[in-house]
Formats: sequence, C-alpha cells, structure tokens
Amino acid sequence: MKIVFLTGAGMSAESGIKTFRDAGGLWEEYPVMQVASHDGWEADPELVNKFYNERRRQLIQCQPNEGHRLVAALEDSYEVAVVTQNVDNLHERAGSSRVVHLHGELMKVCSSRDTENPHFWRTMTDNDYEVKPGEKAGDGSLLRPYIVFFQEAVPKMDEAIILTESADIFVIIGTSLNVYPAAGLVRFVKPGTPVYLIDPNPSVGPAAGSNLHIIAKGASEGMKELKQILSNMK
Repeated sequence: MKIVFLTGAGMSAESGIKTFRDAGGLWEEYPVMQVASHDGWEADPELVNKFYNERRRQLIQCQPNEGHRLVAALEDSYEVAVVTQNVDNLHERAGSSRVVHLHGELMKVCSSRDTENPHFWRTMTDNDYEVKPGEKAGDGSLLRPYIVFFQEAVPKMDEAIILTESADIFVIIGTSLNVYPAAGLVRFVKPGTPVYLIDPNPSVGPAAGSNLHIIAKGASEGMKELKQILSNMK
C-alpha cells in the first residue's frame, strides 16, 4: 500500500519553524516580496542571501517533531512518499527516504543562472551555512538559495503529480488547500482514494472531495490518530 503525504507549514510548526504568515505577511522585519521573490533577488541579492543565512542558522537549532518521526516510521510497513511545501530538512532528518520539495531546500544553494543544474548545487552544513557577499557558483554566477521564489515556476510539480496519482491513501498535514499550485495536487488523487486532512484548524479548499476525513489535531497528535486508523485497516 502506498501512502503519499502533502505537508505544509503546520507540519513543522511544533519544531519552531517560522513562516511568512506567522507575522501577517512579514518574516522578521522584511516584506515577503523583498526576500522571497525573483524581483527581490534581482534587486538585492546580498540582502536575500543574508536573509536565508539567518533562516539556516535558525533551522539547524530546530529538531524534527514526533509528527515527522511518525511519518518516517510508516516506511517500516508501507511504501511512503512525502511531497512538502516546506523548505526545511526535518522530514529527512526524521528518517523519511523519499521527499519531494516543491518550494526548494533551505540547506542547498545553487547557481542563479541555472538553478536546476545539480552540478552547481551545494549542500550547506551546520558549520558552513552562510553564503558570503559576492560568492559565486561553479558557473561564475552568484550563489543563491535553492528556493522557488515567488514569480518562479515550481519545477518538481510534475513529479509530485505522478506520486499523487499513485497514492492508495493521501494525507495532508498542516496546509490550507488554498495555496496553489500545491493545493491542486488533491485533484490528482485517484477516485475513491481516502484523503486524510490533519490540521488543528482545518480549512477545506474547493478541491477536497467526498472521501475527505478530517483529523482536527496538530501534526504529532494527528499522526498518532492516523497510525491507529491504519492499524485498524489491517
């Protein structure tokens, strides 16, 4: 049986990961479009890299929560894939082996000329997490965060659709189903496939169908309940 997860900000909230929406459209003191858009990068790449250096510094102080660990543990009994809107690496650190990052990966940097060329990717570490002003990628362009900025296409969307179409159970954790294109993934779930939404304040978007089951809890408590539901299916 194949379980596919779609996770959003609520998945990592218990780990202390901050999001844009926590501060009403601001992350720290910066307007979102200044530090997370293509125009913002073009206008001031040094500011954008400084901002994401700080995000990495915060991330390395965070740990996976029980929800992340319970998702990873399901690999002992099921074929599991995670499609996440989050840019943190907490799913991987919890032990999940197949994770598709729709919006990029915070701990990676890349060429600003050829963002999807893995030859120019670099994975940052806990001891080396800062991009220095003017630092270049292997192709001579400025190093930039491997993040899908606003105004840019989502390159992993096709892979996410294929995974969603293959799901026997589809689980949504901590995302509103109102932010596109990720919210549109639920439209690719096979007819009749159970869909579980884990969120303490569930907001059901227009794409949700009649097979939707709501677990109105946070990621960790919701995953405990889902684990019990799956056990009862056996």
